[in-house]
Amino acid sequence: MITTMNRIFVNPDFAEQFEENFRNRAGLVDRMEGFVSNQLLRPSSPGDPYIVLTHWASRQQFETWVRSPEFARGHARSGSLPREAYSGPNKLELHEVILDSARPELVPEPHGKPFAIHHGE
Repeated sequence: MITTMNRIFVNPDFAEQFEENFRNRAGLVDRMEGFVSNQLLRPSSPGDPYIVLTHWASRQQFETWVRSPEFARGHARSGSLPREAYSGPNKLELHEVILDSARPELVPEPHGKPFAIHHGE
């Protein structure tokens, strides 16, 4: 199992519109094999980023998603807010789940290579 965290720095003036975009997201990821869940986490402290947290059954299934036509369609609206809506660059992190107290039977995700999205592969 893996998690991905996309840390997105949103200008407070655009927070409501940013959240509404997620409420109305395409939802294509929900039907992908290996997809477990998607959460949008709102920061409680000023200046902290929103976090888009997803859980996947495996890294391979996540990588299949980011190289799929559904990924491109699902992110087509991601540029719908103006540049000034963002107070800094986003940062995508991938984490391998090695322990989950709610799932003691979980087999740890094998340690993999660094992740980078390469479009067009």
